[in-house]
Formats: sequence, C-alpha cells, structure tokens
Amino acid sequence: MSPQDLTRRTVMTALASLPAGVSAADQRGDGESLPITSRTLVVYFSRSGNTRVVAGLIQRKLGADLFEIRPATPYPDDYLEQVKVATEERDRAFEPPLAAKVSNVSRYDTLYLGFPIWGETAPAVIRSFLKTHDLSSKTVVPFITHGGYGVGSSHAVLASHAAKARVERGFSMQADQERQTMNTVNSWLKQ
Repeated sequence: MSPQDLTRRTVMTALASLPAGVSAADQRGDGESLPITSRTLVVYFSRSGNTRVVAGLIQRKLGADLFEIRPATPYPDDYLEQVKVATEERDRAFEPPLAAKVSNVSRYDTLYLGFPIWGETAPAVIRSFLKTHDLSSKTVVPFITHGGYGVGSSHAVLASHAAKARVERGFSMQADQERQTMNTVNSWLKQ
C-alpha cells in the first residue's frame, strides 16, 4: 500500500468515526430529547463501516441529522458467526428488537436509509426499523452497500415494510474502496 493510500485510509477512518450530527435518539441525562436540526434524517446500519462512511458523507453534505440502527443484542464480532445469525434471522423472518428508536420520526420529511446487503437482502434490523417507525407520507431514499452481488431483494423489503412511504430509487454501490465511495456519493448527491 502506498503512503498516499495509507493516509487516505487513515483520514477516511477518522472521518467515519467522528460524530456527524445530532442523533434523533440521543437524550440528555434528564431524558429530554435533543433538538432536531434538520427535516432530513440519515438512518443507517453498518457492519464493517462502509455504510457508516456513506452515511457520514450524506449527513455532512445535506446538514441532516444522523441515527445509527443497532440491535438490542449486538451481532457477534466473528464474521462467520454473524453470517450464521443473519441467515437464521432471514430464514425465520425474525425482526430483532432495536437498541433505540427515533423518538420523533414524525418531525422528519425525508429519511436516507442505509444498510449493507446480507444474504441477498436487507438485514433483519432494517425490517425491525421499518416495522417500528411510522413512515407514512415520508420520502425514503435508500443507500445500499454490497460486496459485489447487488441489492438482492432489498427493494421488495422496502416496498413491503414501508408501504405508506414514498420510496425513491436511491443509490447502491459495491463498497470496497473509500475514495471510490466518497466520489460516487458526492456525484450522486449533486444530481
């Protein structure tokens, strides 16, 4: 790896780990919700960090709020164990409980919804998120990362679980290179 590639990777990793805005689920110590700063919310689930990078780019470019979808019981760190759990959830149509919900989703007009493809479809936590949030009359713009096999049946999941929302065509990409990710997301947002 060249010094330039190493520097780029270090910068992208640092940017992806920075807090990128007010989370709609963040709360003060007294339980009062933090203020919403935008009518647009970027919601994402990320396993390896690729989707998190895209979410951060969208959030910063649009000045949107940010919310990370997390299951109440974290997925295993071991990749093979994680694949096993994800496959079982998919095959059983299991929708795991979430660690937190967006408490004031009604205040948003547009949600950018990001996730990786797991087992040729959206991860179970995405179905859980869609089931537990009323997205009626909202615009949902998916951004999907995948390892090279495409978006699978994820659009059907969005259509069935967000039936009362207006689901846009969105964005998908094979997420294997940080620079390519940054350039592609920025080009898409300019459209």
